[in-house]
Amino acid sequence: MGPRIGPVGEEPQMTDKDTKATMGTEDTPGDSASRESQDSKPSVFHNIKFFVLCHSLLQLAQLMISGYLKSSISTVEKRFGLSSQTSGLLAAFNEVGNTALIVFVSYFGSRVHRPRLIGCGAILVALAGLLMALPHFISEPYRYDSASPVDMPRDFKASLCQPESLVPAPSNGSSCSGYTEAKHLALVAIMFTAQTLLGVGSVPIQPFGISYIDDFAHSNNSPLYLGILFAVTMMGPGLAYGLGGLMLSLYVDINRMPEGGINLTSKDPRWVGAWWLGFLISAGIVALAATPYFFFPREMPKEKHELLFRRRVFAVVSQGEDSSSEQSPEESPKKRDGLAQIAPDLTVIQFIKVFPGVLLRTLRHPIFLLVVLSQVCLSSMAAGMATFLPKFLERQFSVTASYANMLIGCFSFPSAIVGIIVGGILIKRLHLGPVHCSVLCLLGALSCLLFSLPLFFMGCPTHHIAGINHQPGAQLELELFPGCMEPCSCPTNDFNPVCHTSTRVEFLTPCHAGCARQVVQEAPNKSQVLYTNCSCVVRDGSVSAGSCDSACSHLVLPFMLLVSLSAALACITHTPSFMLILRGVKKEDKTLAVGIQFMLLRVLAWMPSPVIHGSAIDTTCLHWARSCGRRAVCRYYDHDLLRNRFIGLQFFFKTGSLVCFALILAILRQQDKEEATKVVALPDPPQQLFVSGPEKKLEEFRV
Repeated sequence: MGPRIGPVGEEPQMTDKDTKATMGTEDTPGDSASRESQDSKPSVFHNIKFFVLCHSLLQLAQLMISGYLKSSISTVEKRFGLSSQTSGLLAAFNEVGNTALIVFVSYFGSRVHRPRLIGCGAILVALAGLLMALPHFISEPYRYDSASPVDMPRDFKASLCQPESLVPAPSNGSSCSGYTEAKHLALVAIMFTAQTLLGVGSVPIQPFGISYIDDFAHSNNSPLYLGILFAVTMMGPGLAYGLGGLMLSLYVDINRMPEGGINLTSKDPRWVGAWWLGFLISAGIVALAATPYFFFPREMPKEKHELLFRRRVFAVVSQGEDSSSEQSPEESPKKRDGLAQIAPDLTVIQFIKVFPGVLLRTLRHPIFLLVVLSQVCLSSMAAGMATFLPKFLERQFSVTASYANMLIGCFSFPSAIVGIIVGGILIKRLHLGPVHCSVLCLLGALSCLLFSLPLFFMGCPTHHIAGINHQPGAQLELELFPGCMEPCSCPTNDFNPVCHTSTRVEFLTPCHAGCARQVVQEAPNKSQVLYTNCSCVVRDGSVSAGSCDSACSHLVLPFMLLVSLSAALACITHTPSFMLILRGVKKEDKTLAVGIQFMLLRVLAWMPSPVIHGSAIDTTCLHWARSCGRRAVCRYYDHDLLRNRFIGLQFFFKTGSLVCFALILAILRQQDKEEATKVVALPDPPQQLFVSGPEKKLEEFRV
């Protein structure tokens, strides 16, 4: 319930000694440990500044572990044979547990020991991270070809063109047994369970931490502490992508490498990085950050420094300001009593009965509804971009997963932070009212939309894959040599891509190119593998190992600059749209309105958006890998279709937010016209009241 503040209202009538004594007894009711710490040496766990530091680190680590899966989504797809729709559902599944419990946080409030509950939630998040890495340790070593994992040096010979009599009989019966499929489903189920636990563990961390800081920090310092908290927290997703970039540059089985080593590089499309290692590191950081919360008290006194600072302010301000500050303590109990009537005085059954009425009353407010819809559109855009932008960069520009994550961590998230800060500064400096806030949101959404248009034209053409796609104007090698593969017995599901560099034609395996011989050319830095005697290749009859290099990989940097600029412009709308909500609902509904807003964002944006984007990406696939008769991971995409549908979805959501902000501006201007019409019809004395009315309303809105 927070410390008592009644005696502070009599502070101007007390001496300094009396004030110190009063604060020492009133701030710690029933807390003998706190009283002893004040008599001797104050404990660090009774210092709100230390709590702010711990909570900043905890939320940073929690967002790292939440965002790490998005940085390695394409790697998890390749490792476990998942479609983009399934991986999008996996990425969004942490919102299921979070959404199911977040509403009850408003009910419990200060009835529980908030620091300990935060610590328990953080431990659950750490356990979820360990559980997320478990499939790596209980699964078989990664096999990137048809060779035996014990005999990896034979990987390049396994897919050569061989007569049917020399090819070993397929073992699909043993590899596709019911046990194998059941084990695959169990591994996927473990990851979904871990994501659910991650969402459940995250529920108490942010709301209880914010309320704890607000209760025991001085009212003048609480916004500063929360600003520091949010600033540190926003670095979490960027660090998650940076961590992903480092981990994915390591081979997935780094802890169980075969004796002969591997013949893969990170540029090979079969490369799978150490996705699991990032979860272990993040889980360890979360567990360490959770430890101090079990030592914080349920209630702590107000900071002594704030009392000294307040007396210094009283010594230099005018008497009029003194009197106004004397009145604030008297108003505080009323505010606390008003908030207490919302949830803490209700039983669980009463809270459940009251909540739908408050929800309907809030949703009937047109400004609130339109602002939430605009935020749903922007959050859907952000959720899809955060989940699948690394994969999009990998496929569209043929860059490694590690490099794609580094680009996102260095460009996108810092620009988003700058956008949020700029939006808050503009409101503060320009003293923007509701109408001008809606104008700022409209301009930000419009600019974001315009800077997204060039993205439709920045991309690479689809690779020419023999036997899969045929580009207009290109000569298909299999059409030139229709019987070139007849002597070969090529496995249907092998994947060891090779490239004919002169014609830029790619084959699924050396066998599909009709190659019968392998040559390794040693070089000082690295060895190059060539396949010769290829019956399906014109001219020199040789191909090189690996996919064909992209001719437009240099466009990835301009693409990321435009994406980052669009993200910054979209994030400018964050603070003004939030202020429209705070100033647009009744005071008694403000707390629950914010809770309803975040609940709707989770249900309508963060949960469905990754699945929608993943489904759209799956529709652009040209060639699917097959695993035991089922469709697994996509190996080749239509680049033009992928770009148009992925960027098109982003464009659709940005247009939706622009329309919502335009309607908000129209409604606010109509309300101003109606108020002006009413004022004209009033006699002179009320007109004099109107002169101060708007000024008062503007001052109330200023941040």
